[in-house]
Amino acid sequence: MEMDAILTLLVLLGAVTLFVTEKLPVDVVAMLVLASLLVLGLVSPVEALSGFSSEATITVAAMFVLSAGLAHTGALASLARLFGRVKNGFLFMLLLMLIVGPISAFVNNTAAVAVLLPLVLAASSANKQSPSQILIPMSYAAQMGGVCTLIGTSTNLLVNSLAKDLGHPGFGLFDFAPVGLITMAVGFVYLMLMRRWLLPSHPPAAITEAYELGKYIAELRVMPDSPLIGKSVGQSQLGEKHSVYVLELMRGEEKHWSPRGEELREGDVLLVRGDLEKIKSLKEGSKLEFLPEFKLQDSQFSGEDGEQSQVLVEVMVAPGSRLVNHTLEQLDFKWTYNATVLAVHRRGEVLREKIKDVNLNVGDVLLVMCPKAELNVLRANNNLIVLNERGEVSLPKRKAWLAIGIMVAAITAAALGWLPIVASAILGGIALVATRCIGNDQAYQAIDWRVIVLLGGVLPLGIAMQKSGLAQGIADFSVNWVGGFGPLAVLAAVYLLTALLTELMSNNAAAVLITPIAFTTAVSMDVSPTPFLVAVLFAASTSFATPVGYQTNTMVYNAGNYRFVDFMKMGIPLNLLFWGMAVYLIPKFFPF
Repeated sequence: MEMDAILTLLVLLGAVTLFVTEKLPVDVVAMLVLASLLVLGLVSPVEALSGFSSEATITVAAMFVLSAGLAHTGALASLARLFGRVKNGFLFMLLLMLIVGPISAFVNNTAAVAVLLPLVLAASSANKQSPSQILIPMSYAAQMGGVCTLIGTSTNLLVNSLAKDLGHPGFGLFDFAPVGLITMAVGFVYLMLMRRWLLPSHPPAAITEAYELGKYIAELRVMPDSPLIGKSVGQSQLGEKHSVYVLELMRGEEKHWSPRGEELREGDVLLVRGDLEKIKSLKEGSKLEFLPEFKLQDSQFSGEDGEQSQVLVEVMVAPGSRLVNHTLEQLDFKWTYNATVLAVHRRGEVLREKIKDVNLNVGDVLLVMCPKAELNVLRANNNLIVLNERGEVSLPKRKAWLAIGIMVAAITAAALGWLPIVASAILGGIALVATRCIGNDQAYQAIDWRVIVLLGGVLPLGIAMQKSGLAQGIADFSVNWVGGFGPLAVLAAVYLLTALLTELMSNNAAAVLITPIAFTTAVSMDVSPTPFLVAVLFAASTSFATPVGYQTNTMVYNAGNYRFVDFMKMGIPLNLLFWGMAVYLIPKFFPF
């Protein structure tokens, strides 16, 4: 193996390690990869920066704006409000599948799920249906719809761009539709039938009770008349009596990590973990106060009390949010959002920091108090997803229809070959801003810049793999190992490898790593690379087995009160089903 190939392999292994371990954010890893390739001389400066001028990168950015136009004008929300009218559980699920799948074929599936999530939660609560039976199927349906068109996901566009760089003619807007529609239909049947046996069925709770979906972290101050003063935490038996557990005691600047034997004083602050009703009971019985003080009443959630100036809402940190990896103190949350965070909930982890010091993650749920008048502003913020959807957001219907018309025009122009996809997407985004369907600042905020930086940073890795001969070397090894069983066996191996990597790292990163190998392997076997590229695309865009494999899975993880194993039970059989269908169907529509 040549030295350039060895160096490229080292960069590749380093990238895979960092992507899988998540020691650094994916966009930072992408920039590190780009810099390494440039410093080692594996790519030229022009090649290193080519990812940012790639057709895929520009198209993805424009599609973010188009998706945001539909979301901001209420076009998607108006359609989704049909859910509330369907009382039958089977018909509700069927309607949800038939809406989510087609929408995700043309709208960024993360944006689609973000808009639909609070509406589906509200509808399931009103219809007394279990959200845990609904949300994982919604996430999976969005992924299935995304592989039906070229613009359905950023991964599709990325594989198409890489294929063109490798000499492939590229794909049309609806080339994937035959395979995509068949797999989506079979997937829908699987979801409709198996959800009852493989998913938990948590009954919908009242608004106040809904906060007991998980354990919250809250801060309680010892008041002057508290009966706890003079007693140690152990003597107070807070865990035994109230099922509330003290994680830390804070006294001024001092922190006591093992406070069980510490005698409590006036003004001490206890960092506690427990269900919200249990914390409330402890607060009232032991003369403690929340920081800040508030009263938990259902009327504050529903907004039924016209005199109530403050409301409590549950908000989720959205994928791509600028809040990720920042603390509330760093963000100056109260000033920025005119809202106060009262408690934080994170699945599968016990938080031991003060609330203001917690580094926020995607999917974290915050209990927020804000003025009722500010609730619509909070709903419109791209960084947060309001899970308690109460009241209607007034949006002009004319703008919604205009946004739909612009999206349809952009898709039609690309589908009929009047304009390249990148041109129609850019013009569509410009039209949305020009017609004020979306503001200029909102257009910039709609773009997930971390995805853009990821695409721009990892695309040169594919170039380096080709130039150095690493892709050819891996392809030769693959042919020697599996090639003797025929191209169908190699196709199955490519799909399976991509699917496994996608569960462990960014789906775009997995696509970049496998695409040049798959292409070169096909050329080495003297068969068409098209079916192998389609296999990579399908495998990288459908991640069902873990809550972290795809952003839509992460979004529903908290809201549905799921465990990690719920995704495995529902997702692994579905991954295997898609693998089998893809290996059978892809050669039928894209011959070797």
